[in-house]
Amino acid sequence: MTQDSLEIIGGVDTHGQTHHAAVIDSVGRHLADREFPASAGGYRDLLDWLRSHGALTAVGVEGTGAYGAELARVLTAAGTTVIDVDRPDRKTRRLKGKSDPIDAYAAATAVLAGRATGIPKSRDGVVEAIRVLRIARRSAVKTRTQTMNQIRGLLVSAPAPLREQVAGLNRSDLIQTLARFRPGTDLSHPLAATRAALRRLARRHQSMDTEIAELDAEISPRVAQAAPALLELVGVGPDTAGQLLATAGDNPERMRSESAFAHLTGTAPIPASSGRTHRHRLNRGGDRAANNALHTIVLVRMRHDPRTRAYVTRRTTEGLTKKDITRCLKRYVAREIYHALTTT
Repeated sequence: MTQDSLEIIGGVDTHGQTHHAAVIDSVGRHLADREFPASAGGYRDLLDWLRSHGALTAVGVEGTGAYGAELARVLTAAGTTVIDVDRPDRKTRRLKGKSDPIDAYAAATAVLAGRATGIPKSRDGVVEAIRVLRIARRSAVKTRTQTMNQIRGLLVSAPAPLREQVAGLNRSDLIQTLARFRPGTDLSHPLAATRAALRRLARRHQSMDTEIAELDAEISPRVAQAAPALLELVGVGPDTAGQLLATAGDNPERMRSESAFAHLTGTAPIPASSGRTHRHRLNRGGDRAANNALHTIVLVRMRHDPRTRAYVTRRTTEGLTKKDITRCLKRYVAREIYHALTTT
């Protein structure tokens, strides 16, 4: 067999500064391994090196959502099949040890054995833009919540005159009142220092409000551009739609079926039977952020959608608990979402 006709599979163990690549043949024999810099030139050299060993059928890459994201984009753009490979489990590492060459060969072997079959997200379109904008929004929301908690914590121990000044105010009025405080220049007194701290926290809260509103204005039209059919579903808003889009990626066709999407979102029912008890439970795996988005959609429908309310009533009379009904509804919504994402 000539080198050009030799079918090979690549594996790559990715890191922040370097990537370690390995090559095996169609029967799993180790052919070669080598380290490359994690740079544009390094990615091209890595691909050329892999192809120099024979006909490259696929490359297993660890961390396609992190250190291996750009490498996966480069390989895919070059027409190479990229397979997302999970890191070896602890049992395998206890038996074989750990090193960059071992992990690279393990990635290639996982592809050859069929243990790794996942297609990575392409991360090259509007959905990737939505994902990164949502990271900034999530950070701003977390900061705002933390700031509000700190304000309430300070007010608990604040001097009585200050607490009485803001007692009974709703959150919006409280923030506006605190932001207008004038603590003075002498902060050696606890009352003045507390007023100064509360003013800074209130203005930080206002800043986060502004940032979140700006991000919402940037995200919403892109969500509508990426999946208008998704926003037409009952209970689906820009925030939940953005999360579900980010979970599916720019290439939702990588999900082989709506059952695969249900597993991805943690809504596939799991048997939980024992003895005479036959039941299923909620899947605690999958993307928990996507699962939370589906849960939010279900709650909205249970409150406002007549069909869903009728379904809840019927299933309740049949003896199902609220948790079981919610599980069924999340599975149904996941099916709807999948078809909205994959139907053009």
